[in-house]
Amino acid sequence: MWRQVMPALRITLAMTVLTGLVYPALVTGIAQVAFRRQADGSLIVKNGRVIGSEWIGQTFTRPEYFHSRPSAAGEGYDAAASGGSSLGPTSSKLLDRVKHSVAAYRAANPEAGTRVPADAVLASASGLDPHITPDNAALQAARVAKARGVHRERVVELLRQMQETRDLGLLGEPRVNVLRFNLALDERFPMAR
Repeated sequence: MWRQVMPALRITLAMTVLTGLVYPALVTGIAQVAFRRQADGSLIVKNGRVIGSEWIGQTFTRPEYFHSRPSAAGEGYDAAASGGSSLGPTSSKLLDRVKHSVAAYRAANPEAGTRVPADAVLASASGLDPHITPDNAALQAARVAKARGVHRERVVELLRQMQETRDLGLLGEPRVNVLRFNLALDERFPMAR
């Protein structure tokens, strides 16, 4: 019996060391050398303090900031609770949440009229998406400009500059990183305190 068990135990131990220790250490080492910023979470630092990651959304509710898309991850952008809501198209709970989100979006952005982009009321699959569509951002521009006391055209011009294009020219959709854009707004059009 031991003649059969011992090779299995040795292989299990060897594979545990290789795949559980050596391989992760090697990949982590390569990532730290070649892609340090990304490996450390693509953190955004302001005044020596980490204020977020460019890959995890944050909740913004004040009128002078662009608002993120809703999050289905816990209490808003909780990476430990990442995932969709699992509510289907016939769910009354989802319908009620979307109706509430539509009403809130229209109240916050009356200049948008009846237009409400899908990403303004529906969470992403992960619940952590840090981006909104350029259309959503453009509809929020009037509110943000008014709150900051600047002309809408100046905010829209900054939006054009901050818009990210498709990766490699064909992957994904054009998008706006909300945290980066709000930081750019604070820099370009600071609020009087």
